[in-house]
Amino acid sequence: MKKILDSKLNTTVANFAVFFTKLHHFHWFVKGPKFFELHKQFEALYEEVNELYDTFAERLITIGGKPASSLKQYLALTTLKESETLEPASMVSEVILDLKQLVKEMKETIELTSELKDDATEDLLISTIQSFEKKIWMFEAYQA
Repeated sequence: MKKILDSKLNTTVANFAVFFTKLHHFHWFVKGPKFFELHKQFEALYEEVNELYDTFAERLITIGGKPASSLKQYLALTTLKESETLEPASMVSEVILDLKQLVKEMKETIELTSELKDDATEDLLISTIQSFEKKIWMFEAYQA
């Protein structure tokens, strides 16, 4: 069961690496009347994801795992898709889909942390889910 948890956390680390890069793409290439809003929101989100990327990798090391640490590994493990979209509405839609995917997978990982009585990892997952669910709500409200 510990190996399954390590695998799921490694997927999360890979997802954060891919999401971080995607958010930079969106931040750099967003254009149009909503530029200032979206540029700022993408930056704030990639900064948060960068912190989580490091935190989850270090947590994995702390519990005896070995986080993925190369682009090749990230692309092999990620469940997210890379993007080259240049349309602001598509960027927002992709952010929402990615956040929902991350939340879904983290909720599945919580089941393992609970069985393993790994409260610290469970707390980390719960706080991340809480943050991401709020962002989903905010980006969906933005789209409305």
